[in-house]
Amino acid sequence: MAFQLEALPYASNALEPHIDQETMEIHHDRHHQAYVDNLNKAIAGTDAENESLEGLLNNISKYAPAVRNNGGGHFNHQLFWSILGTSATEPTGELAAAINETFGSFDELKKKLQEAGATRFGSGWSWLIVNAEGKLAVTSTPNQDNPLMDVAEVKGTPILGIDVWEHAYYLKYQNKRPAYLEAIFNVINWDAVAERYAQAK
Repeated sequence: MAFQLEALPYASNALEPHIDQETMEIHHDRHHQAYVDNLNKAIAGTDAENESLEGLLNNISKYAPAVRNNGGGHFNHQLFWSILGTSATEPTGELAAAINETFGSFDELKKKLQEAGATRFGSGWSWLIVNAEGKLAVTSTPNQDNPLMDVAEVKGTPILGIDVWEHAYYLKYQNKRPAYLEAIFNVINWDAVAERYAQAK
């Protein structure tokens, strides 16, 4: 079965003014679609066609760079769309308790995620993950890599990812990545992150 691009779970203008409609349409309909199309081309006629996306990523060192780049791009964006929402929320319940235990406060977690994104040279991602010990950690990866990959410096299950490729923010924020990293917290759906946390534990 070829991989497919899912529709956005909200209207393309739903995250305005923090993420503009034009950026959302280009980012989802063109960039993410290209990752899906190129991943399908890269695995066509190989054993990888029978693998799940997570299965590919867990053993990504066995595959060609096109599978790593486009498989990562597909997974990362699927996660990204799923943890965004139309209004700002804050973590509650078990997730809030784990954040406070690990980072001291939600504000401190926010700072660490923003710093990981702002200091990532070139293109990449800032992540909140659950590591092998079941603890929360913040990390970042280059390009379309992610912490599920066997090549990742810091491994774990991603429960929140922030895209810091320029295509995610350039139309509205130009070269002001920190401004984008501040604004995106207005549209993170922490209930969705909490669901991922419960599954990852």
